[in-house]
Amino acid sequence: MSTFTIDTSTSRATPSPVPGKRMTAPSIRGRKVDGKTEQPIVMLTAYTMRMAQLLDPHCDMLLVGDSLGQVIYGLPSTIPVTMDMMCAHGAAVVRGSWHALVAVDMPFGSYEASPEQAFTCASRIMKETGCAAVKLEGGEAMAPTIEFLTHRSIPVIGHVGLTPQAVNILGGYGARGREEKEADKIIADARAVDQAGAFCIVVEGVLEAVADDITAKVGAPIIGIGASAQCDGQVLVTDDMLGMFERTPRFVKRYDDLAARIGEAARVYADEVRARSFPTPDQTYRPKS
Repeated sequence: MSTFTIDTSTSRATPSPVPGKRMTAPSIRGRKVDGKTEQPIVMLTAYTMRMAQLLDPHCDMLLVGDSLGQVIYGLPSTIPVTMDMMCAHGAAVVRGSWHALVAVDMPFGSYEASPEQAFTCASRIMKETGCAAVKLEGGEAMAPTIEFLTHRSIPVIGHVGLTPQAVNILGGYGARGREEKEADKIIADARAVDQAGAFCIVVEGVLEAVADDITAKVGAPIIGIGASAQCDGQVLVTDDMLGMFERTPRFVKRYDDLAARIGEAARVYADEVRARSFPTPDQTYRPKS
């Protein structure tokens, strides 16, 4: 564990500095012992400083996912996401957290060409954000790249199964592993990524039995999303979990309906502005008596 203290400030960004023990790649990897994880790993996405502050006390890991392309920027997929986007949001999340390990997604086109390209981009992400790890998609084909990075002091989270950056090849976002051949390939991908040195692996959008098989057979902790409750941990896109969007994947459980609550607050504000009942004396400045 490394110690990290939020810089003292009078701004909204850091209202109360909190010292704490930051999770590390070895501490996450060490949660799985002899094939079992006693305490499941909690992971959520974060894209902003404030959301990181709110999620950090409850999470072992915060993922600055390339899903920000859709969630923050309204893009049709993760494909157009850039390195600049990932670095800017990654740095904000690191500034807003002190306990969780922060990992940043490597965007499409930043690591596929060669291990050397991956190292150049991953090292830039780590330098500019202060994050502790990067995540990249792909199985056996990406194993040499993962090994290259881990041997050069860059912790890597793997990602197999439904890989959103490969949506054009996969033909959509449907669950993977329905056919035995595809299921076997996903399991082989997870094993290859594990053997290459990934300290944990996201398994997304696969049949429950496939996720259970991977969790039992692979040494690294398996973080499920649309997978199985038996995985070593779980991750969701926070905005989906909070009910910020009308349409969400089948595997998302909505823990709140923030969209409705925000809309209602905006409606009340608009009514008060139009009625000139806001601001009141409590929100205005007057000469001191």
